[in-house]
Amino acid sequence: MSRIFTWLGIGLLTVLGKLPYPFVARFGEGLGGLLYRIPSGRREVVRANLRLCFLEKSEAEIDEMSRETFRHIFRSFAERGIFWTGSEAQMRRWVQIDDQANLVALDGKPHILVTMHLSGVEAGAIRLTIHLRDHVGRSGASLYTKQKNALFDDFLKHARGRFGANMISRNDSARDILRCLKKGEALQLIADMDFGERDSEFVPFFGVEALTLTSVSRLARLTGAKVVPIYTEMLPDYKGYVLHILPAWEDYPGDSVTDDTRRMNAFFEDAIRPRVTEYYWVHKRFKHRPPGEAEIY
Repeated sequence: MSRIFTWLGIGLLTVLGKLPYPFVARFGEGLGGLLYRIPSGRREVVRANLRLCFLEKSEAEIDEMSRETFRHIFRSFAERGIFWTGSEAQMRRWVQIDDQANLVALDGKPHILVTMHLSGVEAGAIRLTIHLRDHVGRSGASLYTKQKNALFDDFLKHARGRFGANMISRNDSARDILRCLKKGEALQLIADMDFGERDSEFVPFFGVEALTLTSVSRLARLTGAKVVPIYTEMLPDYKGYVLHILPAWEDYPGDSVTDDTRRMNAFFEDAIRPRVTEYYWVHKRFKHRPPGEAEIY
């Protein structure tokens, strides 16, 4: 039965990939607005995250931010029909590139492209593989979280890697990651989720101590990799996205892994603040709490 539902989901995404982008984006927003009206655990996760990070907001403001978050999240889910199954021409049309880092100059040198879960993260990640292939002749590598559903996992790996990217599972990635970096390939890494205490530290995120991966700092120290911050901005009027590739961080790594991780979270905050409701507040970002701190979910 699970395979049937998986195939139905893949089929729906494929159909959405054939439809006009503005229609798909509007459909996703409408669906998100509708689903927000239905009580659910994920709706409460969004509200809990926003209450914790924006103490100055009233309950009415939190509710409005939560509703807009749902609209943007389900828009991004619907858009994956295009970004996971659509053509290269669609990717080029709907995702622009702003390469301030000059990735051509970094080819052959270890470098990590680090980002966070904004609504356009999938669009930007896949479009980046095309940009890399065009300009340096190889599409780089990207870490991904292996899915429990094997059928969907295979579909997802194909969708994200169809323009040549090497998809590396977080579950068994250490050797492949090091090999990729030593070859001077670009490594995409989304580093804003709570994956547990292993290789993580509590550092501030919107004023709240959040368990945060230290892998970016540790990999930079181990391999000498440059760290290039990137984020994907949603354009107005359903014109798609622009992927911003910012200059590599200077003086990184710094004095300590903790300082580096704080710097990374500060970058995430800077990218999120102008577009708060585009962030994936639906994730349990504060699943683990410092000793003595109350659970929020």
